[in-house]
Amino acid sequence: MIIRPAQAGDATAIAEITNAIIRETLITFTTIERSLDSIASDINARGAAYLVAEVERQVLGFATYGPFRSGPGYSQSREHSVQLSPKARNQGAGRALMTALEDVARSEGVHVLVAGISSANPGAVAFHAALGFEITGQMPEVGFKWGKRLDLVLMQKILAQD
Repeated sequence: MIIRPAQAGDATAIAEITNAIIRETLITFTTIERSLDSIASDINARGAAYLVAEVERQVLGFATYGPFRSGPGYSQSREHSVQLSPKARNQGAGRALMTALEDVARSEGVHVLVAGISSANPGAVAFHAALGFEITGQMPEVGFKWGKRLDLVLMQKILAQD
């Protein structure tokens, strides 16, 4: 397995992964599928902070981060996303992506990575806990999808001590 920076040409594979998750699961609260152009734009804008896991030239997952909240007081905090195709789950791709993403974040001066996780995805809570993230809050019923009200579990990891 290779972990490498995403390229605009990876947008199709990334769209297949993320749009299936949007269509078929409660892992994300969004119902709007991502376009190839929007994904390619994110890849270009985020640079080293957009990684893919590749096996035999096939993208099986990705991890990236973006702003946590607006304003200069949050400039050292980022919210991340890590998503895998079904065939990549439980194969170490998620851990490899997150380890590499944390390294990128540290090199870019990020102090805290935040995870916003759907309560319908307890596996992601366990995954993040195994990586050293801690639950810092739960926001009841802030998500709504498929007629269901869902909680948002907030987790964070402090990457470096000042």
